Amino acid sequence: MGPGPGPGSGLGSGPRGSWRTHGISVEGYRHRREGVPCQDAWAEAATGPEHARVVVLAVADGAGSRPQSEVGSALAVRLATAYFAERIGATRLFANGSGGAATDGEAAHALLGDTFLEVRDEFLRRTGENGGRPDDFATTLTVVVLAPTWIGYASVGDGFAILRAGADGGTPLYHLLPQPESASEYSNETVFLTSREAPRWIRTECVLDPDADGVLLSTDGLAQAAISWFGGRAVDPNKSFATAVFRSLDNPGPDPRADEEALAALLRSDRLTALNADDKTLLRAVRT
Repeated sequence: MGPGPGPGSGLGSGPRGSWRTHGISVEGYRHRREGVPCQDAWAEAATGPEHARVVVLAVADGAGSRPQSEVGSALAVRLATAYFAERIGATRLFANGSGGAATDGEAAHALLGDTFLEVRDEFLRRTGENGGRPDDFATTLTVVVLAPTWIGYASVGDGFAILRAGADGGTPLYHLLPQPESASEYSNETVFLTSREAPRWIRTECVLDPDADGVLLSTDGLAQAAISWFGGRAVDPNKSFATAVFRSLDNPGPDPRADEEALAALLRSDRLTALNADDKTLLRAVRT
């Protein structure tokens, strides 16, 4: 799978510097019934010295209607983790502790956006080789960069990320990072990495918060479970869902395989399938 474990493996992701990570992808009900492989993918990569380790996380959801979507999502997360790790490893922007100035934020947004565009360019180049059609590999892509003092986010499509930061009377607070807007207010169609208008709809965010100690990324298969909605728009994270999925990573059991099987069973459960029958990906990280 490249820089991180492959789709659905979810193993071998122990502590990396100051972050413990874990990812899993499972096929949706329709794909299980029809014997179709999971078209989601996830990956991770780390860069920098142990005392200032930066971790890059990525999830992608291949367009189910496209013949090479499974290949496209795997390629997208592989390129994203490699490119972001390389670019951010070459700068101290995310590693230093003196952030907070407006120029730092502007530089961070520029770095995230420019790197995302580089990933897209390379994705189009590779999928277009030998007469290929990039649209056959269409996929969404969501990337999160975790560093000692900064958290960066870049996304196109309907993936999402939830940040755990701060507490209210001892209760963790969860924040939904802003999702990219739809290409049209009259359309619920997703913008893909290969979409002509994709550069216009890339969303970047930078968070400078020393209390941030957890993040989860997902494809849209978990959107109804993980997010509260109003009028068709995402409003807030579902606190009970976020608390539950962070709990097993904050306090892992003695048997990693048992934890993995329990999480896979949850993602395949009738309760979550009734909300959304699509493939599901959950990539989590918590500070150790």
